[in-house]
Amino acid sequence: MPGFTYILASKPYGTLYIGVTNNLRRRLSEHRSPQNRGFSGRYAVHRLVWYEAFDDIRDAIDREKQLKKWYRSWKIALIEEVNPKWEDLAEDLL
Repeated sequence: MPGFTYILASKPYGTLYIGVTNNLRRRLSEHRSPQNRGFSGRYAVHRLVWYEAFDDIRDAIDREKQLKKWYRSWKIALIEEVNPKWEDLAEDLL
């Protein structure tokens, strides 16, 4: 089963959320739903700023665990490497 590791942001350099899913479109819809009362809903973390696809969901889970241990500055550098303007990448997916 394929998987994705992703980072959401509230705004450029704002609050970050790291997650993993087997269906990125569905998961983004869940994050953006008005019924979402979790972390991303409370802190308005809806902007997809980085994601990585994997052939195996277990690899995506391992990557998520790795990223959650990183310093914030490393996460920002990772985002800016592929998305220097912090654009919402979800527009291409949704």
